[in-house]
Amino acid sequence: MKGKSFRKSGLCVAMGICLASMALPALAANTDGSLSGRVAAGAEVTVRSADTGFTRTVKADAQGNYRFPFLPIGTYQLQASKDGQSVGEPIQVVVSLGNEANVNLGGATDLAAVQVIGSRVITPVDVRSTESATNITQAELERVPIARDAQSVALLAPGVIQGQYGGASFGGSSVSENAVYINGLNVTDFYKRVGFSSVPFGFFKEFQVKTGGYSVEFGRTTGGVINAVTQSGTNEFKYGAELVWEPKSLQSGGDNHYDRSGDPFRIASRDKRDRTNLNVHASGPIVKDKLFFYAMYEFRDYRPESTNDAGSTFFKGKADKGFWGTKLDWQINDSHLLEFLAFSDKNETTTDNYQYDFARGSRGVRSNTQYSEVGGTNWALTYTGYLTENFSMKALYGENKRDRIASSLNDQDCDAVQDRRVAGNPQIGCVSSALIENGADKREAARLDFEWQLGDHLLRFGLDREVNTSDNESFYPGPSRKFYQIYPTVPGTTLENGGVVPAGVNAYVRARQQEVTGTFETINSAYYIEDNWQVTPDLMLNGGVRVEAFNNKNGAGSTYIKIDDMIAPRLGFAWDFRGDGRAKVFGNIGRYFLPIVNQINVKQAGAFLDERTFYALQGLEAFQRNGATYYRPILGAQIGPIDNSQGDGTVQDQRSKVDGDIDPVYQDEVILGYQAMFGDAWSWGVRGIYRRLHNAIDDMEITSNGILCNGEPGGIGYVMGNPGKKVKLYTDTNCDGVKDGYVDIDTSRAGWALYDAKGNYVGERGWAKPKRTYRALEFMLDRAWDDKWAFNASYTWSKSEGNAEGPSNSDFGFDNTGRTESFDDPFVNLNGDGPLPNDRRHQVKLRGAYAINDNWTVGATLNAQSGRPINAFGLGNPFDPTVYHSFYVCVANCTAKDFAQRTYELRRRGYGGRTPWTFDLGASLTYQRSFGGADLRVKLAVYNLLNQQRALEVDDSYETGVGVANEFYRLGTGYQTPRYAQLTVSVDF
Repeated sequence: MKGKSFRKSGLCVAMGICLASMALPALAANTDGSLSGRVAAGAEVTVRSADTGFTRTVKADAQGNYRFPFLPIGTYQLQASKDGQSVGEPIQVVVSLGNEANVNLGGATDLAAVQVIGSRVITPVDVRSTESATNITQAELERVPIARDAQSVALLAPGVIQGQYGGASFGGSSVSENAVYINGLNVTDFYKRVGFSSVPFGFFKEFQVKTGGYSVEFGRTTGGVINAVTQSGTNEFKYGAELVWEPKSLQSGGDNHYDRSGDPFRIASRDKRDRTNLNVHASGPIVKDKLFFYAMYEFRDYRPESTNDAGSTFFKGKADKGFWGTKLDWQINDSHLLEFLAFSDKNETTTDNYQYDFARGSRGVRSNTQYSEVGGTNWALTYTGYLTENFSMKALYGENKRDRIASSLNDQDCDAVQDRRVAGNPQIGCVSSALIENGADKREAARLDFEWQLGDHLLRFGLDREVNTSDNESFYPGPSRKFYQIYPTVPGTTLENGGVVPAGVNAYVRARQQEVTGTFETINSAYYIEDNWQVTPDLMLNGGVRVEAFNNKNGAGSTYIKIDDMIAPRLGFAWDFRGDGRAKVFGNIGRYFLPIVNQINVKQAGAFLDERTFYALQGLEAFQRNGATYYRPILGAQIGPIDNSQGDGTVQDQRSKVDGDIDPVYQDEVILGYQAMFGDAWSWGVRGIYRRLHNAIDDMEITSNGILCNGEPGGIGYVMGNPGKKVKLYTDTNCDGVKDGYVDIDTSRAGWALYDAKGNYVGERGWAKPKRTYRALEFMLDRAWDDKWAFNASYTWSKSEGNAEGPSNSDFGFDNTGRTESFDDPFVNLNGDGPLPNDRRHQVKLRGAYAINDNWTVGATLNAQSGRPINAFGLGNPFDPTVYHSFYVCVANCTAKDFAQRTYELRRRGYGGRTPWTFDLGASLTYQRSFGGADLRVKLAVYNLLNQQRALEVDDSYETGVGVANEFYRLGTGYQTPRYAQLTVSVDF
């Protein structure tokens, strides 16, 4: 039936298999799908998998409704019977991840929506959906050029962009607000919430990318959800191999960039890599119709080569640790299923460092070797029970482990030294790493989910609990355990510790010591209930509530932040207003809460030391090591006091460091959309989205407790709280130097002591409340695959505005999630409203595939987006002598001792314009053919075909000191990956 469509009398089949970025069903769990519909009242409906023999029968109710919850994804035969007689012919139905297929049998009146496209029966419009999600199967990914990782799949969805620090931004959120699940196990990094456990593409079976409006089953995210399931075994024994090869000979060289003086700023022309992955896999029955296995081992050989930005050091790396994964499925009987998932994504990389002569292209002596370890073992055991025809449950317990280990050979003998006066900010000491880290994170996850069909009401309820434990040890390398950074300056400049640069000093050194050790735990728990009410055959209402609790503990195991009773209501509707299953209006409104990362436990509730000392630079001392020349700073006189305000190495009284009435971070979201079919295979849709982030939990320096002693207020130091709201802190209330009681400080107007140029206390200032709003219109067009061609297009207009990007802050280039620089003092965000770093006003995404004949297929993808805003950060402000980030730039009298004599200019967000538009075009050519019992597939994919290497990120700092211009302002700090090719060869038997 290739390329044709037909209508079958007496049958309406509705499947949520549309691979476009359309709204998809929300009535299935996160590891499987479901199947429902209507048939003659009292009829028996049987579903059977030819692959596994799984069979289940339910009886339709008095209105003719039937439902199969918690179905493993795959293809099923559906048959109805009544009084011993079959009703119609058996129907083949595909159940996809997180979706509900709706199939009406025998006496169905909704016939207009039936479409047979190629070998599949689909309904691109699902009139029961209130969710915004994108489903993508392995088959589609094989037809188009997609980088082989889950995040690249997520970037296909409308409104999702590449963020900084290697993460993705969903709907204007920061990169640390997402969640990733594999077979129901949460594998998101909980230390910083950037990154997640990774598995080979061949191990996955299907992805679902949730961008909004998702069920109360999902929580702990104010961004998006990447939901994936892995391959499983069947009754047919299969085995095969897949080779993925990325040779450096098929990669374009990176562009070299130079600063305004002609010095190298970012040397990338020698950056190449050889990557070879070979996976072997097998699957089949251990006991036919009962017990199945799937197993994979992937051999990996990754050899990256690169230079530092200055082109003076050459890095040659090697990573060859393999991946292993397995899945076991036991169909105990038709009412009880058990599945087990286990995999290891542990990876180790060794990188040799060499002195390098860029002009000659020659390596010198080996100067250092760096070691890193990431990833770990993961496993989950899941039980599914169909307890009655109308009541079912799922239970999961699993563990997710991730290592964070970084070290080098020179760590013991070499201090880290960075010269920020030179383009590219090179490391000029004999160590390349700036931090030694030995960390291990372990998640213990348990959850229960239930479904109960009561007439027109489908009740879904459950609970889940995660215990997240971080073992952490980190410090700077070298005998001093300090990181020396050299900055340009001018005499008279005030530094961030309040010290004034003396006459004759044109550069200073900041020596920073930062270290912490301990074991820290967080417990996140939640329960939820949801009702899906089919009010009429054409109108479905969805209402639910999720109640969450977060419990963060210090190194002694005691609670220091506990937030509970967080109520997250969510409401939605889907209206088939024409009653023909071909068009709908849908919408939802909901609240979503975000937990506190474990990094906050480590740095806020541990013996965290962050000590910064400033010195005049008296030159550089050259020294030899391993035949190479390095430099260390010659320290002059200390400038100003030692600053340990952010951590003095002791476990402090948390009553003074954490707001006793702290409120959570949460986001409200509203979505309204329309979707319709036209023709046999086409559908289109439009969505309007509004998101608003409420609150921030961040560190603030409270310099006034509101209690005057001898005419001045007492200080408290850095605390965790909600900027712009009241904080409750333990402090000295009677001026005797002993903390004895709590005070309430309204940080919207107080908490920061103001002094005049003579040091007299003159009042207080508060913080701006954090704000982030996201508005978007998404337009989508899809043509379903019919064994000949497919096409998908989306355009997103969006605006992300406010003064807070989120728990991660990319415009300052500071990746401490939850401890950003945005609220350290009131002036960082003063008058800081405007376009936020993830504001990409225009996004165009296209993908498609065309089968030239039975053997050859071409595919293409395009991701075009407008640039991000560029700021012009200053370091001072016109209100007090504080030196830190701000939106004020000093333009006159900048070294005046009386700060009131300095002249500042306000430069709001986006003052520096925007980075350029980027266009990422990919192309692929696939050949496939069967030889007897073997299926061969060969695919050549080329990424960034146009070889664009435009700037994605730039230096936003206009000043390096008050009135001292940053010569690297607006120069790129991150660029598009150069063009490269990837060859994939797979053979399956």
